[in-house]
Order: sequence, then C-alpha cells, then structure tokens
Amino acid sequence: MIHDRVECRKYHTMAEPNPQAGDTGPPKGIPALKAHVIANKLDVALWGLRILTMLCTVGYVIPIFTNPTSAFYKALLANAATSALRLHQRIPPREIAFSREFLNRFFLEDSAHYLFYSLIFMNVAPNLLILAPVFLFAMLHAASYSLAILDTLGQNSMWVARLMISLVEFQSRNILRAVALAEIVLFPLIVFMALFGYSGLLTPFMYYYFLMWRYASRRNPYTRNTFRELRELTVRTAERPSMPAPIRSALLSGVQLVCNMAPPVEVQQ
Repeated sequence: MIHDRVECRKYHTMAEPNPQAGDTGPPKGIPALKAHVIANKLDVALWGLRILTMLCTVGYVIPIFTNPTSAFYKALLANAATSALRLHQRIPPREIAFSREFLNRFFLEDSAHYLFYSLIFMNVAPNLLILAPVFLFAMLHAASYSLAILDTLGQNSMWVARLMISLVEFQSRNILRAVALAEIVLFPLIVFMALFGYSGLLTPFMYYYFLMWRYASRRNPYTRNTFRELRELTVRTAERPSMPAPIRSALLSGVQLVCNMAPPVEVQQ
C-alpha cells in the first residue's frame, strides 16, 4: 500500500475511445464512464475498495448506521482486499514461485506490508489509531483515481468534488508523513494493548516486522524519514541544559535502543 501516488497519475493520461471523424474530442458522460469501467476493471475495483475502507472507518468513528466493531474489522478487510489486488497487479500469477528470491521481492512491496498489517489487527480490540494509516492511504489514492472517473463525465463535472480532491492532493506529503507517524506511534500502543489483554502477546512482535519493512521500504521513505526526524528531535530535547540528568539519560537510551532495532543499512538501500 504505499501504494505510491505516482501510480495514480497515469490515469489522467489514459487513452479514451478513439473519436469518430468530425468529433471535437473523446465522448463524455455515462457511456464513457461505462467504457472506462469495462476497460479498467481492476483499477475501478481498487478505487471501490478504497472508498469502502473510508466509509467503514467513518462508520467506526460515527456509528449511526452500523456497529462500530463490525465497521472496524470491515475496514481492515477492505484494506486487505485492496492490498491483495494491488499485489496481483505488481506481481502477476505467472511470476509467483515459492522461492527465497520471490519472498524477498514479495516483502519489498508496500502492498504486502499492508496486507500483513490488516492480518495483524484482525484479533485485537478496535482502536481508531489502527485505522488511521489505512484510511489516509485510501483517501489519497481514491482521490487521485476519482479525477479519472470525473474526467470521463466531463472536464467541468462536479467542481466541488474536484476542489476537495485537489485539496487532498495538495496535502499529499503531509498525509504520508501522518501515515508514517501513526505507524510509529502504534508500536508502543500495541505493547500496552498486549500487556493489558487487548491483543495477543505475539502482536507486538509481528508489528515489529511490519515496522521494519516500512522502515526499509524502497518506494516510500516517509517512515524512515519520520524515524530520523523523531530521533533528532529527541536528541535535541535531551541535550537542553535545563533537562534533568535522569530524563536525559532515559531519552538517549531510548534513542539508542530504537537505533539498534532498525534494519541493517544495506536493507535500506
């Protein structure tokens, strides 16, 4: 799942059905939308699953029409389906082989990370922070593809929706930074949940591997960059002259512990 933003940009330059002689441009409207859906079934399915992820998350926060617990797990299932379908696009079935090389390639894919993410949290107590990364990713990618959907209806259709999509895309960097921060903050929360019986005792260990994969991601550096920014902030805070020695020592020890848990340098490149 990241699911990088660049993949969605291609939809804006997709070729539409060839215009007939005398036409001033490709056809627009419902017929064009139907043709687009038929020609891009997988991409439209991804878009629909991301919309479903967002709706289930909203249903968890505002439980008016659904049970919040049910909405929580449905959001995770929709995210898992999105990740699996995206993996199908990235790694076609003919390339699947149960080998060490294939597994290495598999876990380099951001979609594999978030498929694993959904599976981790299928047996934990619902928590809004768990849904934050999947909701933000779904919003970012759904917004990008929504422009392709709107373009088939006409360049001037639904200008309010276009404005909202533009706002989302304008904030894309901040959204990805928020996703990375949520991924990091989740780790101590999951440790707390495991200690007090809100999740399985193995959940923190499984989440550690997810976080390690996100840290070493080649396509999405935001988790790695956020770790670095947090480390620098913590070190600056610890080195303030007014900082008591015990707190300074605890902060620096925490930084050293996290650095020791990070993947090797060669994995990051």
